[in-house]
Amino acid sequence: MVEMALILIFGVIAFLIIFVWAVPVPLWISAKFSGVNVRPFRDLVAMRLRRVPPTLIVKAMISATKAGLRLSVDKVEAHFLAGGNVQGVVNALIAADKAGISL
Repeated sequence: MVEMALILIFGVIAFLIIFVWAVPVPLWISAKFSGVNVRPFRDLVAMRLRRVPPTLIVKAMISATKAGLRLSVDKVEAHFLAGGNVQGVVNALIAADKAGISL
């Protein structure tokens, strides 16, 4: 009985470690409070599986949202996968918006 309880506790701890690795909960919380619509499983876990750094994408999305730009997570992630400089492009979009240049 004790062995079964230890195995169960170990399994729960292992599941929590894998869950926290797969879904960066603090990043998701900061995105939610910043007004960025990012889904924990469809977006964040999928980014991890595609080897896209979720922190880079979410921080760029937060910057764009705070500047009043509406970008999609899919487009920003596609730009990263194409080899683009995500933060540089978001900063350029913000600067163009502030200068009144429509892109």
